Amino acid sequence: MTQAHDSLPAAIEAARLPSAGRELFVAVDIDGTLVHHNLSVSGRVVSAIRAHLEAGTNLILCTGRGVSGAQIAMQHLGIDTGYTVCSNGAVILAVGDTASALPTTELPAAVREETPDVRLISAHTFNPEKEIEILAKALPHALLAVESLTDTRRLTAPFPEGELTGKSVVVPLSELSHPCASRLTVRAPEMTADELLDTVNKLGLNGVEYAIGWSAWMDVSPNEVTKATGLQDVLNLLHLPHRNTVAVGDSGNDCQMLQWAHLGVAMGNAPDYVAQCADTVTESVYEDGAALVLEALL
Repeated sequence: MTQAHDSLPAAIEAARLPSAGRELFVAVDIDGTLVHHNLSVSGRVVSAIRAHLEAGTNLILCTGRGVSGAQIAMQHLGIDTGYTVCSNGAVILAVGDTASALPTTELPAAVREETPDVRLISAHTFNPEKEIEILAKALPHALLAVESLTDTRRLTAPFPEGELTGKSVVVPLSELSHPCASRLTVRAPEMTADELLDTVNKLGLNGVEYAIGWSAWMDVSPNEVTKATGLQDVLNLLHLPHRNTVAVGDSGNDCQMLQWAHLGVAMGNAPDYVAQCADTVTESVYEDGAALVLEALL
């Protein structure tokens, strides 16, 4: 695997991918990949997305964000058709014409933003009660959040400003769990990402999937559910071969999808352990690395 970003054209050529259009499957993370950490978006990125949508490319947002956060990103990025994988693979949405052409379910008002024609394709949920107990004991100062498909996001305390999108409500720890949760989030502002990973690795969390983000942020998902499993479900719906797949991401929860894709591209701002899961590396999010990938695929 080549780590230098100038190998991107060679990696794309070697992958022998189809041209932009209905045969091409491109999965892209949102935060730290398409969207800057201050939530701003480059015009070049938006233009590259629009070019692929106009060409008919299956451009799939694949994010740790929950349903409402993903909908907000779709609005900002101008994505009004296709599929979106949310909550690290636990939830799959259909948007626009795609939603109208499939047997889908309307989203409950509690998690629905003012986005037209967004419907639910599938969801994997779990009861995080045991994980909440373990994490709250080991990380007493951490902030915890639980998302479900039927209720407003529940928090133990407000997260740092700008880190969560959509509606939230603060509840006592005893009321945090939900029997049908799609994601449990742990935020430890006083720790580094490595310190959080170190601590969590010692806790022996079994039967769930977890991934550390670019900051001291961890998402816990239902067992055997990852971005890669969500993308495979979408690929199956589209009846496309795996050799047509590309994935672009920057963080710990992107590792499985970068390894899953026929061509995995890590962002230049990705930690080394994430870059090692990819086939090549592009520029950072602040240098329009995702746009470089999308433009090269046109």
